Amino acid sequence: MSKELGKIENDVFEEVIFHNCGFPRKEVSVGPGFGVDVSLVDLPNGLAMAATSDPLSLIPSLGLEESAWLSVHLMANDMATTGFAPMYAQFVLNLPGNFPQEDFKIYWEYIHKFCKDIGTAITGGHTGFIEGQNSTIAGGGTFTTIAPKKDILVSKNAAPGDVILVTKTCAISSSSILGMSFPETVKNKLGKEVFEESCKMFYETSSLKDALTAAGKDEKHKDVTAMHDVTEGGVLGAIYELTKACGHGARIENDLLPIGHTQKEICRLFSIDPRFSIGAGSMIITCKKGTENEVIDRLKKENIACTAVGEITEKEDGIKLIEDGETRDLPYFEQDPYWAAFFKAYNEKWK
Repeated sequence: MSKELGKIENDVFEEVIFHNCGFPRKEVSVGPGFGVDVSLVDLPNGLAMAATSDPLSLIPSLGLEESAWLSVHLMANDMATTGFAPMYAQFVLNLPGNFPQEDFKIYWEYIHKFCKDIGTAITGGHTGFIEGQNSTIAGGGTFTTIAPKKDILVSKNAAPGDVILVTKTCAISSSSILGMSFPETVKNKLGKEVFEESCKMFYETSSLKDALTAAGKDEKHKDVTAMHDVTEGGVLGAIYELTKACGHGARIENDLLPIGHTQKEICRLFSIDPRFSIGAGSMIITCKKGTENEVIDRLKKENIACTAVGEITEKEDGIKLIEDGETRDLPYFEQDPYWAAFFKAYNEKWK
């Protein structure tokens, strides 16, 4: 079994988890799966409950407010792929034994604020202080929401011919967190402007507005077929995962992938490929062919950049990346390069 940093590898997931999911209840219409953001449980009257879980962040080099933001919004990004905001939250906090009571108060008040801002009620959980807990992961949480099942988007709904869209740019969160974690190095090597831009990018790591704008809030648009938020593996990893989840193929134009100047510079400094690095804040959206400009225009009106980068194809066509005039299989990397880059810089005492 792999012990690499980051998400569990897909073959381990298939072998250990996928076929061992407790009692098989018939009302579970979407369960665990590769590239699947949420589970769905069917409820009476045409409703369904969507649920998603994620780790909680506590990163001293970022700060308490920033850690709370990541804790709330990385889970909210997963729920956003349904086209709905999260309604209810459960938090399990396993905090360091030496974590100051006053810092806990500040951290939790920000958790409360960010949940309140997006309409999410905190319904329970568990809080404890643990000796030997020195991780930047402070526990885990679960978000749930209830909505008409017919309106809930899931990854498997993407179909051949659908256009693949990417909101914002690649490597938003990895570039921002690296810049904020090693400010002196980034300012000295890349300049004050790049550092300041990396800080501004931090609060772009939510893709909830992207998703709700694309799918529609009060009235759902029928042109969007599926969404998948960008986390480990970056924009290209997210497209690969969504394609696998829907059981089809894909064709992606490398030259169309949006990569901002700040992301390019920071990723170059830390020797990582922005296309494959953690990119929370971007959303992968598939829509029916011929409707892509309508979706892009809806997002543009909300000042959210959106780019068409390819399309879903038949399964037998495979998942292809067109780069430098050549068509090749899109690689999928089990380990995101961000983790090695962060700890390398940390161990080398970059400031």
